[in-house]
Amino acid sequence: MALMAVKNLEKTYHDEQVATNVLKKVSFEIPEGQFVAIMGPSGSGKSTLLHILGFLDKPTGGEYIFDGKNLEDYNEEEVAHVRNKKLGFIFQSFNLLPRTTVLENVKLPLTYSGVKEELWDEMAKEAIESVGLAHRLDFEPSQLSGGEKQRVAIARALVNKPQVIFADEPTGNLDSKSGELVMDIIQKLNRDRGHTIILITHETYTAEYAERIIRLRDGVIESDEKVKERRTGKAFLK
Repeated sequence: MALMAVKNLEKTYHDEQVATNVLKKVSFEIPEGQFVAIMGPSGSGKSTLLHILGFLDKPTGGEYIFDGKNLEDYNEEEVAHVRNKKLGFIFQSFNLLPRTTVLENVKLPLTYSGVKEELWDEMAKEAIESVGLAHRLDFEPSQLSGGEKQRVAIARALVNKPQVIFADEPTGNLDSKSGELVMDIIQKLNRDRGHTIILITHETYTAEYAERIIRLRDGVIESDEKVKERRTGKAFLK
């Protein structure tokens, strides 16, 4: 059984009596442990799709089944549990709290996790060490490079040990060298730790770290293919 499945998924936005169909009859399945890139130009619907897959929005038509259960059948408490415990998010703009240390930023998701507070520091330090930033524990975001900020965001996404990690244009604000390091780490999370990865990108270079690329255009799937020659990273991951 697939971990995630969408069937004839549709999303329509209404603005001043104008209807905009952003997703049109989109269907695919993602098995647990797969690394999938969702590609498309601006306006193709890829961010809207990510929001639905990540329990941040609901479709206006079709079905989204996560872990064997239809999104429509999750109550508010269950949605909150899935978001906090099973899903991790990495954003292009990092979304770190300013004037707050790396350690405190990474601990943030644990606030709502139900995990005992005495374990928070240990779990956060483990996640930070896994992305090679143990020497930056007490630094604030303003003291970090762009690549380091994104690695903190990865550690924060990892701290609850989620099933699925969503990476939304994770290299968009980085130089090429930092971007490669970030993609190396994300690929290793999939390969060495078994996280299911959903990568949103408009860059072919970045998408080729995945094992499968779904291309969207104007809200429909243009192609869905395995990557023939995957890029492989050299980054460490403890």
